[in-house]
Amino acid sequence: MTDPLAPLLDLPGVPEAADAAREAVFQVHRHRVNLRGWATTAAEASVRAARASAAIDGGATAIPSDGAVTDPVLAGSLRVAEALGAVFPTWRRAPLQALARLHVLAAADLDADPGRPRPVPGVTERLDLLAHLVTGGTSVPGALLVAVVHGELMTLSPFATANGVVARAASRLTSMATGLDPKSLGVPEVMCLRRGNDYTAALHAFSTGDPDGVRQWLLFYCEALESGAREARSIADAATP
Repeated sequence: MTDPLAPLLDLPGVPEAADAAREAVFQVHRHRVNLRGWATTAAEASVRAARASAAIDGGATAIPSDGAVTDPVLAGSLRVAEALGAVFPTWRRAPLQALARLHVLAAADLDADPGRPRPVPGVTERLDLLAHLVTGGTSVPGALLVAVVHGELMTLSPFATANGVVARAASRLTSMATGLDPKSLGVPEVMCLRRGNDYTAALHAFSTGDPDGVRQWLLFYCEALESGAREARSIADAATP
């Protein structure tokens, strides 16, 4: 069967960007702290990612000292982050079930009927195609599949609320599943937040389906993965005894 994402490798600069992202993330896994103490650094990365993801969607970033988060977007993002490890096995075999679970967690305080995709023509079909890609329907580099999952979910907006938090969480799961970032150490969400206008523009370009627009998004997200690896290195450096 023809790989539907194979044409991405013909876009100028895209294979090189994917290789650079992969190498950056690989090197952070080789950091001395991450060889044995990765659970601690991964936990910090998870919280940073959740806070950045919430902020992108207009949520709060501060976590009260008593841990009682009242902002619904941040609360949902933190719930999603905490559950990724448990959701991961489902993502690998039944990604649509995993997406529903992520939305239940993300939108518990925002949506009266969380977990159900919008009844809009085309949504179910595109989600099915995405699930096919995630479960082995493509052999493109992990960085590209991660970017496609992220971009497609943002473009499709399959749920009534919390699509951003769900899309960014799904991209983290894809990074783990493809072996790009198996310990989930990277924090690409931080660059997406800091360069919000570029992030929005690149997503819009991807949504057009035009090859140049798709290329713009892939290059942006590969850069975000590299930036996320630098963020991960700073976390590991801070944890160095």
